[in-house]
Amino acid sequence: MLDIALVHYPVYNKNHEIIGSAVTNLDLHDLARAGRTYGVGAVYIVTPFADQQELVKEIVGHWQDGYGAQYNKDRKEALTVIEICTDLDELFERVTKARQGRPTILATCASCQDKMVSFQDVRGAVEKKENVLLLFGTAWGLTEQVFTMVDGTLPPIIGSGDYNHLSVRSAVAIMLDRILGTRD
Repeated sequence: MLDIALVHYPVYNKNHEIIGSAVTNLDLHDLARAGRTYGVGAVYIVTPFADQQELVKEIVGHWQDGYGAQYNKDRKEALTVIEICTDLDELFERVTKARQGRPTILATCASCQDKMVSFQDVRGAVEKKENVLLLFGTAWGLTEQVFTMVDGTLPPIIGSGDYNHLSVRSAVAIMLDRILGTRD
């Protein structure tokens, strides 16, 4: 089973300082929709900030129980995969418990080179029913500390030009397609 996590802390800002980034409505909706489309087990939102956790609950609640649940049943279904974690330790513990064993934990990065695992290898692991957790960073990416906690990294997504700063929503969709998408 493949699970994904959107990490809001610890991440870097553009000055390479460690920060906690803000949750965005678009990330929640788009990651949930991508997760449901590709059959992801859960989409974890990792933030230590109580106000940001409440925001996630409020947004998801609107689409699960509020007016949005009646207005858009597809969105209601998509947001069933969202779960909130306070930090990475809680995330790893919850996924390990849910999957009845520690998953292979892989980080993503726009320029990672260390301990790289190919998309094909991850696809093979998922096809063999192995559990995998992908970590996606917000702001300017996951901190060095996070990379010491993982088993490997996925290859960066490289476009055809010299600009390389995808939204996390785009990166998640591309990577899920490379790992779980159908092949011709």
